[in-house]
Amino acid sequence: MATRVWYRVRDIGDARGFYTSKLGFTETYYDPDGRWAKLERGAMQIAIAEGEPEEGGVATVDVEDVKAEAERLRGLGVDVGTVVELHDELRLLDIFDPDGNRIQLVEDIAAS
Repeated sequence: MATRVWYRVRDIGDARGFYTSKLGFTETYYDPDGRWAKLERGAMQIAIAEGEPEEGGVATVDVEDVKAEAERLRGLGVDVGTVVELHDELRLLDIFDPDGNRIQLVEDIAAS
């Protein structure tokens, strides 16, 4: 089952580039007249629409290795927070898109 989040972004072109080139999402739909796009990565679907960003939901994206993703994103100039480990179960990393929308990368480490 897919998880879906809507974000508002100031510049639809910049946001599309950020999600596809830096976070590895695939754009599955783009409406140039309506100024919105749908993107997917695994079970996470994000729709972005041009407008003033609002505080709201958090997109959670499963990754194989949070620490490696943190280094890769730092190398791409993304402002990356601190990797947090929760009770030998999960590693989490918060990042923010250019408009301040929060995205949480999650690695399941319980099985390791």
